[in-house]
Amino acid sequence: MRMQPRIRVGVIDDHPLYRDGVVFALESESDIEVIGQGQSAQDALQIAQEHSPDVLLLDMNMPGGGINAVSKIAQSCPTTKTLMLTVVDDEDEVRSALRKGAKGYLLKGTGSSELVNAVRSIYRGQNYVSPSFAAQLIMSRGVGDSISPDPVRRFPELSDREEQILMLIFQGFSNRLIGDELGLTEKTVKGYVTSVMDKLQVRNRVEAAILASERISGKR
Repeated sequence: MRMQPRIRVGVIDDHPLYRDGVVFALESESDIEVIGQGQSAQDALQIAQEHSPDVLLLDMNMPGGGINAVSKIAQSCPTTKTLMLTVVDDEDEVRSALRKGAKGYLLKGTGSSELVNAVRSIYRGQNYVSPSFAAQLIMSRGVGDSISPDPVRRFPELSDREEQILMLIFQGFSNRLIGDELGLTEKTVKGYVTSVMDKLQVRNRVEAAILASERISGKR
């Protein structure tokens, strides 16, 4: 039986103790190998250009700037996908990082299982935003809140059910978990998600979350 290729990962963080912990968590997985480490934006660009990792984990606040590194890597090494690791839970920072080319945004302090899941998701071509942070982006609006019509609807192009599903996507729910929450089959949820993305004219779940954040905060 042919072995599946391992996910080649680079880790850039200027805090050695934290970086060592991330590396240890990743290398404990049989399908992941860490092929480079560094502590600055310059290191990140060098590793991306010389080793072409599948996924590159970047500290937002490392020397040289994480967003600056993301932008350069997206331009010069388009096959390398970047995942931001940061303590910053600022909505504008998230949008900026993702628009510069980052494929994911993960808050430091999350468990190793979420870290590994994020790496695997991004490797498969998906986007990832830390669910613990996505929940904050919808501010005081709870998962189970009624989607009763507001005086000014934020998502007039969506049905009530589609808006409800968008809010769950926003919180990092998978299709299966959305189905469990709403009593729908995963296949039905998938159909709703496709419809939501088509109506909002976005390409993926992260772009849908960003658009939702902008409308909720009144920026669009």
